[in-house]
Amino acid sequence: MAKLKFGAWIPTYAWSDKTGGARNARNIHESIEKCEKHGIDVWVIDHLLSAPGLYGNAWLEPLSTLAYAAAITSRVKIATGILVLPVRHPVVLAKEISTLCHLSSNRYVFGVGPGWYTREFEVTGSRIEERGRRTDEIIEAVTLLLTKPNVTYSGRYYSFKDVTIDPRPAKMPQIWVSGGSRIPDPNEHDVPVIAKTVMDRIVKAGNWLSRCSGKQEWVKRDWLQLQDHARRLGKDPRALTFGHCNFIHLVEERNHDKAVARSKAPFLRAMGTHRSYEHLQECYMVGSVDRINARIQDLVGAGLKYIVLGPVTDDPKQIDLLAKRVMSAF
Repeated sequence: MAKLKFGAWIPTYAWSDKTGGARNARNIHESIEKCEKHGIDVWVIDHLLSAPGLYGNAWLEPLSTLAYAAAITSRVKIATGILVLPVRHPVVLAKEISTLCHLSSNRYVFGVGPGWYTREFEVTGSRIEERGRRTDEIIEAVTLLLTKPNVTYSGRYYSFKDVTIDPRPAKMPQIWVSGGSRIPDPNEHDVPVIAKTVMDRIVKAGNWLSRCSGKQEWVKRDWLQLQDHARRLGKDPRALTFGHCNFIHLVEERNHDKAVARSKAPFLRAMGTHRSYEHLQECYMVGSVDRINARIQDLVGAGLKYIVLGPVTDDPKQIDLLAKRVMSAF
């Protein structure tokens, strides 16, 4: 059986300084170095705008951060997990990705999704109701731009003629598509099921990054539905890769209840307080290392091949603990 592969969200969303500053920048740098040391792929999250009441922090811009990570690393992959496509233009995005591929020796992984925060679409000239169709068009257009010269594209939302992006990467970056059942946040549009259009997108890409904002059983249910959907589309479900992302806080405490108590403040600081701590425990990796590893093993038993874990503090020691206490178990 193939070994479970690991990535980590580096802490571009978890500040030791109150609003982000020199200490956080140092911790991000050290976290990236530790990922390189331990062979953990570097992933970054994307939110254009902070969402007061929905999260406790703001977020650094992901593509700029990955350019920084590319200079610090040489062997691990660098990935967007996920990049909110509808707030971007495909021609500009293709140029940014081609640059990242060039500077990182083609280590970039194109993790994508439609996003969920209504205001991000409003301020960039679209509507949340368009996010799925825009996402599909951008994937199509960027794929053409990164693999062919003199590209002409005509879609409902994006059109351009005879565009060549140079230098193009030697090969198209691997695409990972996020999606799945989510416990809806107040006044947002997500639902606790995986949509057919999302399954279409995942099956076409071949790589799924399941969301951490639903219950564990929902993730496994979505995976079964995805495999059935692949069969209905005439695709081999064995060609799909099951990935998962989740937030985590690791403590050296064997007692589960005590570990849960010690993790409460870091989680609430990163996540905000609009959801109860009990709700957060349903979605995220909270508690003793043994319980966290058991939860991951449950997903491995369902078919998980790749996991991205995001510490909710910017303490670089979290990456060491991830390697020592979690990776070593798999």
